[in-house]
Amino acid sequence: MQTLQSAWLFFQDQILGMKWLNTFIGNLLSTFGLDINNRWGGSIQFFLYDVIKITVLLCVLIFIISYIQSYFPPEKSKKILGRFRGIWANIIAALLGTVTPFCSCSSIPLFIGFTSAGLPLGVTFSFLISSPMVDLGSLVLLMSIFGAKVAIVYVIIGLVIAVVGGTLIEKMGMDKYVEEFIRNASSVDIDSPTLTKKERRVYAKDQVLSTFKKVLPYILLGVGIGAIIHNWIPEYWIEAVLGSNNPFGVILATLIGVPMYADIFGTIPVAEALLYKGAQLGTILSFMMAVTTLSLPSMIMLRKAVKPRLLSVFIAICTIGIIIVGYMFNAFQFLLI
Repeated sequence: MQTLQSAWLFFQDQILGMKWLNTFIGNLLSTFGLDINNRWGGSIQFFLYDVIKITVLLCVLIFIISYIQSYFPPEKSKKILGRFRGIWANIIAALLGTVTPFCSCSSIPLFIGFTSAGLPLGVTFSFLISSPMVDLGSLVLLMSIFGAKVAIVYVIIGLVIAVVGGTLIEKMGMDKYVEEFIRNASSVDIDSPTLTKKERRVYAKDQVLSTFKKVLPYILLGVGIGAIIHNWIPEYWIEAVLGSNNPFGVILATLIGVPMYADIFGTIPVAEALLYKGAQLGTILSFMMAVTTLSLPSMIMLRKAVKPRLLSVFIAICTIGIIIVGYMFNAFQFLLI
């Protein structure tokens, strides 16, 4: 048992977390005469380490996930979802969201397509919530920083929010608040060609390049903010605003995250720095969920497909769910870290 635990810790720290890379960069910077123990040196080390680590993990994960995704084109996903009814349809939709695009804006065209195809509105919203909030990439990256317990619980709770949110929207009978052009769109079944393994590899490689170009600015921005928090902002500031002494920290973090736009790869470096400085785990995860699920650009795009009342209900359900999750994580943080 102890051998398995040691092997897992090695995998988590040295393979996923790449702690060896941090040590290597620190030694390299020291060789060039940079003191990594002061603010500037520590910031440069943090920036280089996190950018390289996230880039490597991101490219590997996008390739693997895109290869898997090539087996689930929209037409096939629609047929899979169409086989299920009730809560099971919401669960399958949430799970399908884990192998689809990496940000809320790129999930919305698929949501519109599923809704136009006549799938139940609650099912399509379960997909829409799950897709940006929970994916296989976020599971691995969260594991590399927060550990397996936090990563797995985060994914499970994200799926629960997606299923509950979609079910509530379905029960409220919000179909009439979908824009007319979506409801009146004709469903056209297009058989996707069967791809060869070589074509799937080409598709996955293209997805790596296109997705990386799209998310790179957010990685650089997120890591830059993380480096500032990690080395320049006093610990007592973070603890005062986002620590256990502020009962409104979760609400504040959620409301701050809502108007921002980034994907989970850009928010994780910020989360890592905040945790190091003493912010509570649930508060940090609430911020991440709000940024990835309720970004302002994605809400503007979604408004084109749904009417204000349905958009407001969607935002309210997600916001309340994220806040509840944040307080739950804070309450049980001692069990997870």
